[in-house]
Amino acid sequence: MESSTAAIQYRQGRSDQSERLAGIAITVILHGAVLWGLFQIDAVRRSVVDAAPIMVNFITPPQAEEPPRPATAPEHRPVQKTTPPPVLTTQAPESPSPIIAPPAPKAPQLPPMDAQPAPTPVVPPSFGAAYLHNPTPTYPPLSRRMGEEGKVLLRVFVSAAGGADKVEIERSSGSPRLDAAAQASVRSWRFVPARQGSQAVPAWVIVPIQFSLEG
Repeated sequence: MESSTAAIQYRQGRSDQSERLAGIAITVILHGAVLWGLFQIDAVRRSVVDAAPIMVNFITPPQAEEPPRPATAPEHRPVQKTTPPPVLTTQAPESPSPIIAPPAPKAPQLPPMDAQPAPTPVVPPSFGAAYLHNPTPTYPPLSRRMGEEGKVLLRVFVSAAGGADKVEIERSSGSPRLDAAAQASVRSWRFVPARQGSQAVPAWVIVPIQFSLEG
């Protein structure tokens, strides 16, 4: 009794184990089919992507050269003769005879005006006359000791009375002492005034003064 029961349990265990193995096998087959389908789809995609594009170039056929056209001869047009226009001759109007105008009256001749006499030249003042008794400028002692020499040119304005109204230095001797001594001396001089005709007039004159240690 126990042996039969054990045999039945053993058979049931084997049948259950077979069913489990069958289910596992079916599951494995289904998963394999799914994976195979996925690999096929990926392969198709890669084949589509990896396929190089085909470039198509359209080449235009060469145009047929047109045969040269025959040169057309120039048309000869008849030359029309042109008749020159008629020349009209016109007579120039006769120019009137010139009218001679009467001579213009002569302007009355005025008597010649008396020519104005030329101005009388001015005789410049003089200072060398002996009767004037003009003193010689004093030689400054310091200039003598220092050996100073030179020539002074003085510009003197002489009045109509013969006095030296202004004494200016025209050119210096190079020594202020000699210049001052010459000015002081000439201011006291008397001059023969300038004359214009018979009349005494004021005028400028140049007076040279020489300072020399020799002689």
